[in-house]
Amino acid sequence: MKMRQSLSQLERAFIEESQVDRQRREALRRQAAIRARQRQIERVRKHSTMRFVALVLTLIATAVIVTVVMFKTLYIVLG
Repeated sequence: MKMRQSLSQLERAFIEESQVDRQRREALRRQAAIRARQRQIERVRKHSTMRFVALVLTLIATAVIVTVVMFKTLYIVLG
């Protein structure tokens, strides 16, 4: 009887340990998924900021070029 009792205790301990291990693995998997999603969001935000800056610089450069060409044309036409 003593042998069966200790064997059942070992089985119960093994089952509990495997459940705890399974829960820990699932928690780690969820945390890894959350970190991956946060990295992706940060990458998208960074690329969006870079595209916005490039757009603003392009608009400013276009305005400057158009202004310079317009005044040079006026100078040629009126001069």
